[in-house]
Amino acid sequence: SGTASWSMAAQATLHCLTGCAIGEVLGMVIGTALGWGNVPTLILAIALAFFFGYLLTLRGVLKAGIGVKAAIRVALAADTLSIAVMELIDNG
Repeated sequence: SGTASWSMAAQATLHCLTGCAIGEVLGMVIGTALGWGNVPTLILAIALAFFFGYLLTLRGVLKAGIGVKAAIRVALAADTLSIAVMELIDNG
């Protein structure tokens, strides 16, 4: 408990990518349903991608037995660059 492994890292990455996909799709659906233009819809989709990406990664890290404060730091440190690059490439 409290140690990292390759399996845990792979699972956290999968959670991050899944969270990004959920946020992207949900943001596009909400923006389209509300009749928003491209820029506001894109901003919402990116914000939700970060939110769900962090949320699912945090869930996996907490499940591994790491404390809440440390888990939040791990999720932010591990996923910020990853999500930013994914969003840049996905929306570029």
